[in-house]
Amino acid sequence: MAKQIQIKYTQLFIDNEFVDAVSGRKFSTINPADGKVIAEISEGDKADVDKAVEAAKKAFSRNSKWRTMNPYFRGQLMHKLADLVTRDLEYIATLETLDNGKPYTSAVEDVQAGVATLRYYAGWCDKILGTTIPTGDTSVTLTRKEPVGVVGQIIPWNYPFLMLIWKWGPALATGCTLILKPAEQTPLSALYTAALAKEAGFPAGVINVIPGYGPTAGAAIAEHPEIRKVAFTGSTEVGHSIMIAAGKSNLKRVSLELGGKSPLVVFDDVDVKEAAEIAYNAIFVNHGQNCCAGSRTFVHSKIYDEFVKQAKQLALNRKVGDPFDSNTEQGPQIDQEMLDKVIGLINSGKQQGAVVEAGGSRKGSVGYFVQPTVFSNVTDDMRIAKEEIFGPVQSILKFNTMDEVIERANRTNYGLASGVITRDINKALEFAKAVEAGSVWVNCYDAITPQTPFGGFKQSGIGRELGEEGLKEYLETKTVSINVAKGN
Repeated sequence: MAKQIQIKYTQLFIDNEFVDAVSGRKFSTINPADGKVIAEISEGDKADVDKAVEAAKKAFSRNSKWRTMNPYFRGQLMHKLADLVTRDLEYIATLETLDNGKPYTSAVEDVQAGVATLRYYAGWCDKILGTTIPTGDTSVTLTRKEPVGVVGQIIPWNYPFLMLIWKWGPALATGCTLILKPAEQTPLSALYTAALAKEAGFPAGVINVIPGYGPTAGAAIAEHPEIRKVAFTGSTEVGHSIMIAAGKSNLKRVSLELGGKSPLVVFDDVDVKEAAEIAYNAIFVNHGQNCCAGSRTFVHSKIYDEFVKQAKQLALNRKVGDPFDSNTEQGPQIDQEMLDKVIGLINSGKQQGAVVEAGGSRKGSVGYFVQPTVFSNVTDDMRIAKEEIFGPVQSILKFNTMDEVIERANRTNYGLASGVITRDINKALEFAKAVEAGSVWVNCYDAITPQTPFGGFKQSGIGRELGEEGLKEYLETKTVSINVAKGN
């Protein structure tokens, strides 16, 4: 159990220096596997955000080192950061497991995925192009793609390092400067990566990290009159607050990646065992703490009973426990609040008549562990079929026809992801066309790569992350028209 590591950074990171919060306040970050304090972290608020914005503004000023840097060299800095993350991969993954509770093997995969995303965006730095537009014989019109400026970024606790890279990658590639607020539950990997950014050679003020709470530090970012764009990943409820704050302040640009209640539809022409494994991974990965989790499993009535039998066995076999044990597949939920929420929703499923096939309770009394839970006989009106649980709870619903399941799949305020399992390409394409979701995965789930855009319909968000689409959130388009006098 690789738990005895030194926590090197616990202060705010502003203008390439680690500093205490102006208030001097600190908060505890907790190991969810045992409920014990890992470290005391400086608690940033509005005064610290103001300081970070001043540093970021200076770094973005017209003649600054960052603004005048050849885009190729900006890309090289990003590659250098990726090199340093690779060098310290085991340490960062250990921080992630300590702070978040995910199995160490999963944390390693997250860091590796972050490196791939960082390198993907490093390659974009010198390929962000404008266009020329024909507007007549006597004029030349062109467009320039320019960075938005100082951006605020607020990330969640479920993928702390990976969400940091999803935010930093496009912001740095486009030449913005940034203030990042990590989730208060998981600040450790963000602070360490900030130190690596300094080591890589990023100029002072380009990257700033302010740990703290949403209503103070997060709100200060969303309301700040000199932050030109805010990017947020988290709950739909907080997404509403951020849009209000952006509207009331300076109409800053907003991109949001929010909650989901994603449908995964299994038709009767499939290998049931294989389909059950895809559905199992779709919901149980990352302890169910996944915004795009396949949390509504719709199964055709002809194979329903066999599917439930397979799903039950997979859940019963799932290894829950110490995240540093190589055999562990599921660690704890993030904190007491989330444990209570998940158990509360499981109890609502029991009360509303769903059948508990596996799990259904807390596991143990130390740490925030939940048994992998499978419900059958779930109906659309139950809370477990409507609300985002964000825990290891599979709800299996029965359907009969394509039209019925599409209507039911879309009967939600969310629209982040979706999946369909079938051997019939016509069914797959019909579903893909009709479902209201930002991602559709056919005979797979969570097929997310650095180059594939990711984001939601409806109340699952605004804008896209990853891919070329992710760059657009950080760019302004400037049109330049030049009158060309004709020669004599």
